[in-house]
Amino acid sequence: MDVTGGNGQPRPDENHPAEHPPAPPTPNPAHDPEPESAPDRHHPDQGHPDNPGPGDTADHTEHEHEHRSLAHAGIARTDPPPERPKEPGGGILMGRPFGVPVYVAPSWFLVAALITWVFGGQLDRVLPELGALRYLVSLFFAVAFYASVLVHELAHTIAALRFKLPVRRIQLQFFGGVSEIEKEAETPGREFVLAFVGPLLSLVLAGLFYLALKPVEPGTVPGVLLAGLMISNLIVAIFNLLPGLPLDGGRMLRAVVWKITGRPMTGTVAAAWVGRALAVSVLIGLPLLNQSGTLGGDRDVSGMDTVTDALLAAILAAIIWTGAGNSLRMARLREHLPDLRARTLTRRAVPVQSDTPLSEGLRRANAAGARALVVVDTDGNPLSLVREAAIVGVPEHRRPWVPVSELAQDLTAGMRVSAELSGEELLDTLRATPATEYLVVENTGEIYGVLSAADVEKAFVKAMARPT
Repeated sequence: MDVTGGNGQPRPDENHPAEHPPAPPTPNPAHDPEPESAPDRHHPDQGHPDNPGPGDTADHTEHEHEHRSLAHAGIARTDPPPERPKEPGGGILMGRPFGVPVYVAPSWFLVAALITWVFGGQLDRVLPELGALRYLVSLFFAVAFYASVLVHELAHTIAALRFKLPVRRIQLQFFGGVSEIEKEAETPGREFVLAFVGPLLSLVLAGLFYLALKPVEPGTVPGVLLAGLMISNLIVAIFNLLPGLPLDGGRMLRAVVWKITGRPMTGTVAAAWVGRALAVSVLIGLPLLNQSGTLGGDRDVSGMDTVTDALLAAILAAIIWTGAGNSLRMARLREHLPDLRARTLTRRAVPVQSDTPLSEGLRRANAAGARALVVVDTDGNPLSLVREAAIVGVPEHRRPWVPVSELAQDLTAGMRVSAELSGEELLDTLRATPATEYLVVENTGEIYGVLSAADVEKAFVKAMARPT
């Protein structure tokens, strides 16, 4: 996230949790087993020492809630899975330059009103003859300034698209804008370029406004507007070049450390901690600079001015500190994503005919050390998956009379998952077709097993909890 002009950094979205950055598939709680009854996450064929089959749980009484048979896991519920959102929101849609949606967040109207009020006060001293019209001129300045911020963000977007990185959206908000890029640059050189183009365009805009200001008579409305836009773009560029995440300069620092060490995580840690130090410096230093007149302010400031300076510094510091922390979490997520592999998370499954009684299917599964049932036709082709949540909803005395087909969910194309998938590719595949179970197949089409969305989510949380 960028404070005053956007940095194109992947970040979790407040309204749509990661982002984009990738997030674990969110299984429907209506279908998922309770956490304490979830099966273990290693394929029995791999012989993991912590992965006893359903018939071996007597030897592991201390883990009896984690190593239950298929017939005893979960709590039955029947709500349908939630619909997948079609497109990210984030405010008022303004357009789609280069195919990327641009949104104006509701908080922009607040900052636009603030800029109009503050800049109107400045105009009253410079051009008192404007009267009430000064607020209309100030509103025009606020819109023009955020148009400059949009140009800054478009620079990040164009660079990302040039590097084949998908851009989720651009959002203009309270303290500038943000370009939500869904993937990370593949090399430190591309990371540096992706971060640098934003401040570079702001510097170019400041130069253009300076050149446009040359022939304009001082003390006029065009002169004041051009001067204000020149200074504001210069401030945006300089501020974003500060070497700390989540600012563009922080991403540039990250790229440099990444290049030197060969590890992107090391670069992220260094730039994030510099960003936190920068947040503390802003919190303490900005009010002191304003009071001393270093930034061009009046030395004889009132108590209200002091409170305003402190409040502004606190907001900026909080945004920078939070953004640095989010950058660390996103880097940790990306570092641990390769640990999520469909092959190791898949439950062993046994094939059964559609008219097989549930009790017989469970007997076969427990005898084979399997944790799932796959309904197949007479030729062995998979037709549907027996839902675990539906199994536990059938009382034991009725299981001999209930065929497995009554508890199965028909397979769709999106519910067939390759055993070779891992990391972000696996999560993207599961998110594309929300379900509670997926059929995992080999490249040859042979059934490998069944993957539970609950298992993936638990493995994701466990991976994120490990230290980097």
